[in-house]
Amino acid sequence: MRTDKAVGVAAATLAGLLAATTLNLVPAQAHGGVHHGGGHKCSPYVSIDRYSDALDKTTFQGSYVGNFSALAPDTHGRIAALSDRSKLFSLDARTHRPQRVIPLTDEEGTETDSEGLAVDHDGSYFVTSEIEPSVRHYDHDGRLLGRLPVPDELRVAPAGRGQENQTFEGLTLSPDGRTLTASMEGPLAEEPADSRGRQVVRFQTWQRHGDKFELGRQFRYPLDKDLLVPEVHALRDGRFLLLERGFEPGIGNTIRLYLADPRKAGATAPMDKKLLADLGNCPSLGAQLPQPSSHPLLDNIEGMTVIGRTPDRRLRLLLVSDDNESSKQVTRLYEFTARVPA
Repeated sequence: MRTDKAVGVAAATLAGLLAATTLNLVPAQAHGGVHHGGGHKCSPYVSIDRYSDALDKTTFQGSYVGNFSALAPDTHGRIAALSDRSKLFSLDARTHRPQRVIPLTDEEGTETDSEGLAVDHDGSYFVTSEIEPSVRHYDHDGRLLGRLPVPDELRVAPAGRGQENQTFEGLTLSPDGRTLTASMEGPLAEEPADSRGRQVVRFQTWQRHGDKFELGRQFRYPLDKDLLVPEVHALRDGRFLLLERGFEPGIGNTIRLYLADPRKAGATAPMDKKLLADLGNCPSLGAQLPQPSSHPLLDNIEGMTVIGRTPDRRLRLLLVSDDNESSKQVTRLYEFTARVPA
């Protein structure tokens, strides 16, 4: 979701970025350039290993490098990074430098408010837009292949009960490639609270049948007070990693990493969830932000993906913040290590 519309910051050129020999990763624990997932503890489950601001306010092939809302490893050994200005970047998996950028448009050739991203096994992309909302399918070069069906109730009012700027924000494909899941950012209008009085958001699934995805089950997920869901990632066992996020002027961003389990959720019973870390408890590592914040490491984090595993099977996570092309915010990459409890 675009939370700060300020535009017009002076962008540095890519030449300045490439002049550096690294992306200025700030390590929490150095291991000769090799990621071992040591880092500094944020919680019993999560450690932060490093962050980088090297992409902030840069350009690549005439495109602004920022406004990132989603990340996903692609099938070419790179990281796909989605801008909500309808641009899809390919980042080098090691240095995170841009290597390619392609535009994405709707059926009329118009830019979309692209928010969620999943990469299929054939290298094609599924991308959500908050506007309708929608899930579109693009080939590896950004050509539109089609569009998935969406239940009427999830559409933005007056067509449905979706609230503007709070629809499909996250998107994930199960590791077996059979189930696609989109997470709503905020509740539907007049959505009943759960039995504990918590607001809930919908997760919509699609099941693969041959070469098509058809509508599947919905799940409900309970929110922490005043927080929304910017990202979701499917794990091998059917559970989800997801982020909850909020912002308060003068205080800054609240970012929490949760583990959610839909396996026992019913038509009305929401998913169980377990807090893995409030990222506000991570060490700041000397990070700074251009606006007041009680935790200057955390900006407007919207994207998250799993980029590998450590030798002891912990997950290596890559997160990114959406700077909204604002001088008050930063495009920042974060590397975390997470142990997922059984």
